[in-house]
Amino acid sequence: MHPNDASPSAPRAFTRSVGDLFGELGLSLDAHQGSALTVTSPIDGSTLASLRTDSADEMDAMVARARTAFLDWRAVPAPHRGELVRRFGLLVREHKEALSQLLTIENGKILTEARGEVQEVIDICDYAVGLSRQLFGMTIASERAEHRLTEYWHPLGVLGLISAFNFPAAVWAWGTTVALVCGDGAIWKPSEKTPLTALAFAGLLQKVAADYEQAPENLVQVALGDAACGIALADHPDVAVVSATGSVRMGQDVGVRVQRRFGRPILELGGNNAAIVTPSADVALALRGTIFAATGTCGQRCTTLRRLIVHEDIRESFVRRLIAAVGTLNIGSPLDEATHVGPLIDKAAFDGMQRALDAARSQGGIVHGGERIEQAGSPEAYYVRPAIVEMPGQTEIVREETFAPILYILSYTELDQAIALQNGVSQGLSSCIFTRDVLEAERFQSALGSDCGIVNVNIGTSGAEIGGAFGGEKVTGGGRVSGSDSWKNYMRRATATVNYSTSLPLAQGVKFDLDIQ
Repeated sequence: MHPNDASPSAPRAFTRSVGDLFGELGLSLDAHQGSALTVTSPIDGSTLASLRTDSADEMDAMVARARTAFLDWRAVPAPHRGELVRRFGLLVREHKEALSQLLTIENGKILTEARGEVQEVIDICDYAVGLSRQLFGMTIASERAEHRLTEYWHPLGVLGLISAFNFPAAVWAWGTTVALVCGDGAIWKPSEKTPLTALAFAGLLQKVAADYEQAPENLVQVALGDAACGIALADHPDVAVVSATGSVRMGQDVGVRVQRRFGRPILELGGNNAAIVTPSADVALALRGTIFAATGTCGQRCTTLRRLIVHEDIRESFVRRLIAAVGTLNIGSPLDEATHVGPLIDKAAFDGMQRALDAARSQGGIVHGGERIEQAGSPEAYYVRPAIVEMPGQTEIVREETFAPILYILSYTELDQAIALQNGVSQGLSSCIFTRDVLEAERFQSALGSDCGIVNVNIGTSGAEIGGAFGGEKVTGGGRVSGSDSWKNYMRRATATVNYSTSLPLAQGVKFDLDIQ
């Protein structure tokens, strides 16, 4: 066993049970209990809860309730809608530690990352509250005398939000808090792997709504189940907008279903993110940024760094230091404050990682790490050492996204070659460059540079801030789930012309004269 791996003893026991954590939040799982969905912890494979799921008929009823709630909520002034979100943010802040522990127990990310995700929920609440007073349209110059041309933004309808296991709270909050201040109702279909986190956060929001006289019943609901629940949202004509985060395959299905009925899809899908390390880079900074981006959440982020493109002059020394630094990471129970890397979510994730490493070897790769780290008493937990894989080029497996801590090493000679490698994959979510050369930095950010939705300089590919639009291009889906002007995705635009004259001139000089008596 590596000296920095977790102890061979069983992982640290949960400090509080799921029931205790829900009790601290003032919530209960009683109404959700059943036998259809078993929730297990990736920390040790233990069963956390057994829950019921929602049938197709129940999904129809849920959408009907959400539609009724929307019809009332849209009439509430936007700043008053923001007050609901403000109160929710305060409640989340009050229970930050309990929510963080619940998230870690169910998801497996280390506590500091879980706390960061809960803080992200708090931050997006602050953002949405400010936004509730800034849902502005514009007045446009009319070509006709004594006419006013104006754009308005109005509430859209019901939001169906489908989230993945890796960020079981933040992704929902990004969309739902903004949709609420925009005047929409919301239904959340969380991953089957992390439903408890969903029930906790949505339960707190439902508590706040129940005490807020302007909030209608059923404004925010949770749908528990497998892909059939997501399909029901995607197909339902009364779900105006569907925001889906997950795999490219899932997004292709959801996007087609929503567009077939002329709904509005917001897709945030796969990422095969790259970092370019130039000869002028601050090497220590690049190493720190690379390691967290590649190993955070055990490589299970859509923004995880998966390809490292290093200039040939510094490749050998940089990779040697990288492998040594990754070897010092503490791998073990995410409940231990000293841990850097927790477990993969499940066996399927581990098997996918091993298939990718086998493919990399067959395509000429040299693999460092990647093996499973056994934990005594936890045969159903999948802890792994992050893998560094030196590749001869951007082969087929390198162009794929594997949701695990695998970092492929490539080399380049000229910056344009590095940019071509960065852009030479079907995904287009996040990218970065480490350089102290202003010309390289500017070129990377320009139209001639990265083709991703996120383009960073001297910072890793992961760790997006609230204010910037989050999302990517190509098979990443092109959606922007939150930040910047993404609120427009959750509203409908109306263009209005007002004639305050006694004549009726037509646009573009069209003549249509009538003698009206």
